Amino acid sequence: MGKTQSLRSLLAQTMLPPNEARILLAHVLEKHYQLPRSALLSRDDMQIHSDAQIQWEDLQSRRLRGEPIAYLVGKKGFHEIELFVAPGVLIPRPETELLVEIALKEISQLNQEVRILDLGTGSGAIALAIAHSAPHVKVTATDQSPDALAIAKKNAALLKLESRVQFKQGSWYESLSDDAPFDIILSNPPYIAHQDSHLERGDLRFETISALTDHAGGLSCLEEIIANAPRHLKNDGLIAVEHGFDQSEAVISLIKTAGFSDIQKHLDLSGHDRVVSARK
Repeated sequence: MGKTQSLRSLLAQTMLPPNEARILLAHVLEKHYQLPRSALLSRDDMQIHSDAQIQWEDLQSRRLRGEPIAYLVGKKGFHEIELFVAPGVLIPRPETELLVEIALKEISQLNQEVRILDLGTGSGAIALAIAHSAPHVKVTATDQSPDALAIAKKNAALLKLESRVQFKQGSWYESLSDDAPFDIILSNPPYIAHQDSHLERGDLRFETISALTDHAGGLSCLEEIIANAPRHLKNDGLIAVEHGFDQSEAVISLIKTAGFSDIQKHLDLSGHDRVVSARK
């Protein structure tokens, strides 16, 4: 490594896209100097010391190899919260905020204590975003992965929501044997078909494969969640599931087969069908 450099020169020389470089360099500033991201502008002539420069070069090279930024900095914003993320959980996506918005709208219309089930919680994103925005709800979140649940529980502690969300280990509904029925069931399950070429591109290459694909045609997890939902949902209760951009009609067929009514499609910010909701 050569001589120390200024923030300005590091940003000017990097091969990373400018927005990515600023996120990673801001992470270095926060860790080594406890400085906010604004220092990239207000103190851009600042020389960083060797330990900070070593970390910057490591982060830069790892990102150039394709590692997701969220894993490199260990956090990701979602709805109105910030989550700790690491390999072992899916990185929360903006489109999944649709499930949170659908749930919050339903909660606002129910004049009672609301019980919510989040299936396949991963980092805890959906469950914790709802608990943060709606203090009077009770949320149960399940996941079959102990590693994912450890991260979800860490996020609950960081957000001071441990008492508001109950985490249970098990595949989909299997840990809920004697639970009372829920007002709302939500899930963002693995729905990418195992042969889909997207699994070999971008951030997906580094994310846990079991959170992305069902190792089949993409619908098996959705089929299991929808088919078993009526046993765990109150009468007139709401189910909402995220799906792939081309799976809407298949999911609607599954919902109809399970006997649900008031079926609705919801578009993500890109205009793709992304969530189907329905009532028992």
